[in-house]
Amino acid sequence: MKAKLFCATAALTFLASAPLAAQWLDYKTPGIPRTADGKPNLSAPAPKTADGKPDLSGIWRGPRASVYMQNIATDLKPNEIQPWAQELYQQHVFNLGADSPRAHCLPDPPPYYHLAGIARIVQTPALTVIINEGISNSGVTRTIFTDGRGLPEEMNPTWLGYSVGRWEGDTLVVTTAGFNDRTWLDFSGHPHSEALRTTERFHRRDFGHMDFEMTLDDSKTFSKPITFKADKTLAADTDLLESICENEKIAPHLSGGNGFRLAPAALAKYVGTYAVAPGHEAMVTVDGESLVLKLSASGDIQTLAPQSETTFVGRGNGIELLTGDQVEFAKDSRGAITGLTLHARRGEQKAVRKSSAEPGSRQ
Repeated sequence: MKAKLFCATAALTFLASAPLAAQWLDYKTPGIPRTADGKPNLSAPAPKTADGKPDLSGIWRGPRASVYMQNIATDLKPNEIQPWAQELYQQHVFNLGADSPRAHCLPDPPPYYHLAGIARIVQTPALTVIINEGISNSGVTRTIFTDGRGLPEEMNPTWLGYSVGRWEGDTLVVTTAGFNDRTWLDFSGHPHSEALRTTERFHRRDFGHMDFEMTLDDSKTFSKPITFKADKTLAADTDLLESICENEKIAPHLSGGNGFRLAPAALAKYVGTYAVAPGHEAMVTVDGESLVLKLSASGDIQTLAPQSETTFVGRGNGIELLTGDQVEFAKDSRGAITGLTLHARRGEQKAVRKSSAEPGSRQ
């Protein structure tokens, strides 16, 4: 069975791998203010357009590290997720991402493009275009109309929806609706309905830094809106790389999970705090029929599906630490959980259990 697990997770690791740094070597982008030593001055004032609006144009990079990429519902309580959505989410977890859009060359979760992706913004008075550098798919391009039009009364559901923007002072506010229900909202597999509506707020506070906020509102899936923030940084003296998805050649070989299940009551014995190293702890909690692992030092979070009573596998999130993890729990002679071992790309880490007090059912 272990060979099968590694086959599935190794393939997912490949699918989630990030592209190389995008750049034209030795070419400095014109119009970038610079310090005396020639480095980009990211603290310089934000540029303005001819009509006095902040100019958002440029290549922007998300913060990369965010729990919302792995679990968009991290701030919600279990009863704030509709039962159908929780059931479908658990199916995605137990299938180890073999049915994820990323594995099949389809668009990533909409929040991902802001949280970890790199994208070029091209701003004109009538529309703003966002060109995302693809990872699991070819580059995804969005058009945001800022010519005063509203959203269409009838919208044929699409992957990226329909977007219109307006200015509130120095902040561009973008409303998007008309999504299909085929994208996931995170890499663990939280779904959404076609009623999803998003509001994005872009505020360029200086030349190299942008405050971003996104609210996802879908009452058919969640009982309240979800809001997260992200600091974007200008990627100066660089450019986007071509991205062509060929994952469809690999997808038929993804084996997914093995169908093993543990009841929530049985999962409770794994809950607790585990000491990885001085000042570095791993917290384990229960989420339905799966476990959630959170590392205190990095804030990384991972949803784990049981493959046996001691072996759990994580659905990789495309970032570095927890892509395609295998977590193995250790027992004593009485069957009590005494520790865990993380098998990840960076190597193996052992952790000793410190406590079994459950801080909450969801991280």
